[in-house]
Amino acid sequence: MRAGLGAYGLGTAPLAGLFAPVEEAQAERTLAAAWESGIRYFDTAPHYGSGLAEERLGRFLRGLPEGAGEAVVSTKVGRVLVPGDGEEDGFPGRTGYRRMRDYSRDGVLRSLEDSLRRTGLDRFDLVFIHDPDDHWEQAAGEAYPALAELRDQGVVGAIGAGMNQAEMLTRFVRETDVDAVLVAGRYTLLDRSAAAELLPECERRGVAVIAGGVFNSGVLAGGATYDYDAAPPEVLARAGELERICASYGVPLPAAALRFPHRHPAVTTVLIGARSPEEITQDVKLTETDLPDALWKELDHAG
Repeated sequence: MRAGLGAYGLGTAPLAGLFAPVEEAQAERTLAAAWESGIRYFDTAPHYGSGLAEERLGRFLRGLPEGAGEAVVSTKVGRVLVPGDGEEDGFPGRTGYRRMRDYSRDGVLRSLEDSLRRTGLDRFDLVFIHDPDDHWEQAAGEAYPALAELRDQGVVGAIGAGMNQAEMLTRFVRETDVDAVLVAGRYTLLDRSAAAELLPECERRGVAVIAGGVFNSGVLAGGATYDYDAAPPEVLARAGELERICASYGVPLPAAALRFPHRHPAVTTVLIGARSPEEITQDVKLTETDLPDALWKELDHAG
């Protein structure tokens, strides 16, 4: 599972209008910038813009001269799109669809069929059970067996779970045969909770870890949001202290945030979230920044 993902991948939620709409042309240019930078792993989901992320990623990959052959694509199951108008859920500008939680076998099969149609791909390399926080019984009892069967049949390449928490992901690793987990926001400079049990368990069992949300939705990249909401004063203060430490070494805080997850041997890939070609260029440059050992020692102490 580790082969092919690369050290960095692109998360497509921002390109579907997370927090603010993104025009089609800008999304295409951003995907092109990621491809030109060498990124080949792309993560998407029906939830992102009610299918808009999948549609845009699919159009881009199909339009490549070489096709989508080099790309590694993951999507997610657990939310089925139905006609109607629902809450925006952080994605303004996309109407006509309502998200329904469904971790049943039928829901998994329907979700994957819809995702294949939206992307125009013939298979997915990796499929995650998406945010089953309050649905463990159905997710583990129905969604996981359905995905395991599809993996055994070669219909999908690998399977896993993707969440904004570490505890249930640890349970998936211990109680099922997942190939990978996507842990968002729980192994960052601000929140290292995944290091307690999840990462050691994944390392022991050979489960690939993909780290997402490494800026904690913005506060570690100069923004004022934390976990998709306004950052509380104490979080802003901690981020400010981390920024001060990085500045004392001449290092931008986002560079340390992007590089931090790779310090753990269980982490295979870090997802970059970008909504413009300029952000891609900037993030790629940040990943090449030299970070001295002394900086890490101070950041570890502050964390």
